Amino acid sequence: MTMAEATASELEIVEPTTTDAAAADVAVDGVESNLKRTREDSDDEEDGVSKKQKVDAEEKKASGPVKLGFKSFASSVEMFDYFYNLLHAWPAYLNLNQYEHMMLLELLKNGHTEPDTKIGGGIRVFQVRKHPMWKSRCFFLVRDDESVDDFSFRKCVDHILPLPQEMQVRPDANRALGGAKKHHRGKGGGGGRGGHGHGKNGGSKH
Repeated sequence: MTMAEATASELEIVEPTTTDAAAADVAVDGVESNLKRTREDSDDEEDGVSKKQKVDAEEKKASGPVKLGFKSFASSVEMFDYFYNLLHAWPAYLNLNQYEHMMLLELLKNGHTEPDTKIGGGIRVFQVRKHPMWKSRCFFLVRDDESVDDFSFRKCVDHILPLPQEMQVRPDANRALGGAKKHHRGKGGGGGRGGHGHGKNGGSKH
C-alpha cells in the first residue's frame, strides 16, 4: 500500500457520512425542541397559577370577610344592611353614640376616596339628617371646627366590598329620589322610613 492510498483510507474512516450528520442534526433539534417545550409548559403552569391566584384574590375581596371597627362583615350586603339600618333607626339630629361614631369613622377611613379631606381636622360628632337637596336621610359629620358635611355610606361600602350591581349608586338615583320625596317634607326625619328598598338611600353625592 502506497502512502497516498493509506492517507485516503484514513480520511474515509474519519469522515462522517451524510446519514450520520443528518441523524446528529435531528438529535440536536430534538433536544432543543424538548427544552423549549419544557420551558413553555413551565411558563403555562406559572401563568395558570398566577391567574388562579388573581381570580381567587378578587373573589375574596368581593366576598369578605372584612373587619371594620368592632365588627366583621362576611359580605358587602351585610355591611350595607348594618349602616342602612343604623341610618333609619337613629333619630335625626341626635349625636351618634361612641360605638357607632367609631364604626362610621372607620367606614370613612377605609371606604371614602378622599378620607383625609372628608375628615379634615377631626370629627366631633356624627348625626343623621335629612339631606336638604335630595330629601332623604343621610349621615352627616360635624368637624371640630363646626363645619358640617354629608357622605354616602353606600359608596363607602362599595369601595370596601363591591356591592351587587342592582345596589350600586346610579348617577340619576339622587335626582329621581329628590323628585319622588318632595311631598313628604312635612314628615321630618321619620319620612325616610317610607322607602325601605336598598336603592332608596345614601343620597349624598360624596
